Amino acid sequence: MKGFAKGIVKARFIILIISVALLVPAAIGYFNTRINYDILTYLPSEIETMQGQDILEEQFGTGAFSLFAVKGMNVEEVTELKAKIQDVDHVSDVIWYDSVMDTSIPMEMLPDEIYDTFNSGDSTMMFIIFDETTSADGTMDAIEEIRHIADERCFLAGMSAIVTDTKIMAEKETPIYVGIAVLLAVIVLSLTMDSYLVPFFFLASIGMAIIYNLGSNIFFGEISFLTKALSAVLQLGVTLDYSIFLWHSYLEAQEKTEDKKEAMASAITDTIQSVVGSSITTIAGFIALCFMSFRIGLDIGLVMAKGVIFGVIACVTILPSMILVFDGVLEKTRHKPLMPEFDRVPKWISAHYIIFGMLFLILLYPAIYGNNHTKVYYDLSETLPETLPSVQANRMIDENFDTNSVYMLLLDKNLDKGSTSMMIDELKSVDGVLKVVGVDSLIGPLFPQEMLPEDVLSSLESDQYKLMMITTGYKTASDEINAQIDQVGEIVKRYDPKSMVVGEAPCTKDLITITDHDFAVVSLVSIGLVFIIIAVVLKSISLPILLVAVIEFAIFINMGIPYYTGTTIPFISSVVIGTIQLGATVDYAILMTTRYIRERTAGHDKKEATRIALSTSMKSVIVSALSFFSATFGVGLISSIDMIASLCNLMARGALISMCVVLLVLPAMYMIFDGLIIRTTAGMQGLVKHRETHHRSRGGNTVGVAHI
Repeated sequence: MKGFAKGIVKARFIILIISVALLVPAAIGYFNTRINYDILTYLPSEIETMQGQDILEEQFGTGAFSLFAVKGMNVEEVTELKAKIQDVDHVSDVIWYDSVMDTSIPMEMLPDEIYDTFNSGDSTMMFIIFDETTSADGTMDAIEEIRHIADERCFLAGMSAIVTDTKIMAEKETPIYVGIAVLLAVIVLSLTMDSYLVPFFFLASIGMAIIYNLGSNIFFGEISFLTKALSAVLQLGVTLDYSIFLWHSYLEAQEKTEDKKEAMASAITDTIQSVVGSSITTIAGFIALCFMSFRIGLDIGLVMAKGVIFGVIACVTILPSMILVFDGVLEKTRHKPLMPEFDRVPKWISAHYIIFGMLFLILLYPAIYGNNHTKVYYDLSETLPETLPSVQANRMIDENFDTNSVYMLLLDKNLDKGSTSMMIDELKSVDGVLKVVGVDSLIGPLFPQEMLPEDVLSSLESDQYKLMMITTGYKTASDEINAQIDQVGEIVKRYDPKSMVVGEAPCTKDLITITDHDFAVVSLVSIGLVFIIIAVVLKSISLPILLVAVIEFAIFINMGIPYYTGTTIPFISSVVIGTIQLGATVDYAILMTTRYIRERTAGHDKKEATRIALSTSMKSVIVSALSFFSATFGVGLISSIDMIASLCNLMARGALISMCVVLLVLPAMYMIFDGLIIRTTAGMQGLVKHRETHHRSRGGNTVGVAHI
């Protein structure tokens, strides 16, 4: 390891040249990685709703449709507008009343069933069918062109419109996320570092690692917009303290040698030994996300685990090279750190451990209760601001047509008209179902199918399937619509066992079921992985239990707060925040526990060992927590996308809560379970007994006892 470190020092100029050169292919990879803005596409491919989406694309040349409402236009204006929309690239068809009847026939003369499908007061509605999937680039381009054609009297709703608005907003805000994270990181580092310039070198090396990480995502083909928005700030937050450790190690090494190259080689060696071990728990937390059935966990997990690895590599190669090359400039910007040393606080905490032990017991139940009862939402439109066009369109259609959502049925094309008619009647009787729109419902059982225009027929029938749309007054992701979908599914399966219920609402229903399962799996896997890592690193059975319990307590507090404040959070937050907080902050506990073991085996009693562990670790824990907080807090504050804002708020708050719990509750665990820790940690019992015997043989004089 020492030889490797010396090689880094010797090749510092070459490393900087190569690291800068690598930014070019990384940037090319970054700009050529497709971003997926539809998180429903990450549902498992084997479930019926996703198979139905594939059939829609294969058989009907579509996977997406939108509702387009027009208010206050006459028939001629609407007809002209419809013709313009049909000419838009990637629009397969537009279904309106003139698709069924000639516009020379007044709307009022249409059967009530058909009239009510397309009209409400002075508003009329069209169904726009696209030739690509919901989140395809072509569909989103078509959405933007349709909006350009339309005026303020037009409202374009549906999942594709929501995805398009999400894309526009995410592309606009993501650079701001990075900017605010960097600004807050500079503030934190200015308070904790002893150089005005070194924070910028930290951020430069981490920035390169972030660009390498984002550029290498091209090998995945695409990543989700959540991953793109969060990966930079998360990577900054979880790897910043690696740079701080290297700098402190470098300064300590300079006290032992005047040769700065030798000092840096020593610092690199120390950093590799400490940071690699520390990063493993963080990587384990992200790897746990890969066990989710909802594949967005795999997306976030792989990208972030890769990001931590890039962060470690940059910390022990690029950063040391920068520091040595620009050593002269750094020396001129040195100053006394603004953060004070902590001397009295550790003594007070260790003396009052009973209070913090009791506080743990008192808060444990309400924390668990709050965690278990925090409300989450699954409706993706709720993650966006009310002012966006798609959200306003959804509201307008709901108010004027009593239609909260639309989903589809895929049925056997050869299902006879009599059975289809009876099925439609049953479907219309289901609570909340407003309309059933399809070939059979539009023409009725006695009307010849051949009378329908060919383009309408091809939009609603393929060689194997017929397509029906169900409009409902229930909101997507509500208990009512989920029960309705179950009832609709039961009805259509009786008439056609191979039928499928597909669309946003059924996908969201599956999402609820799958993420409930994923939450349990991810929690179990992350706890298991971290438990094993701690057990191996500390060679103990009891310490993994205590450390994981302490961090899980912090997670329960963090996730319980929304319950007590009456806040409903997006579902993705509840699934991933626990494993991210565990992986990213358990290092605080490991750092302090390692020092506690060292002091206890050196001959100090449990109270003194606890005090020393606190004294030597408190500043590092605070700096690490503040680094994580600074990278995420600003994003949570400014993001207009609630899914991103909520996750960042929880991560920022979780870092501070974990910091407080580690500094206040963990010392109490040392004091209370000292005997158990000694008996269940490899090699500790013999050393402690030997030191205590040596101490007694010297008449209680602790002079000469090793203090590491």
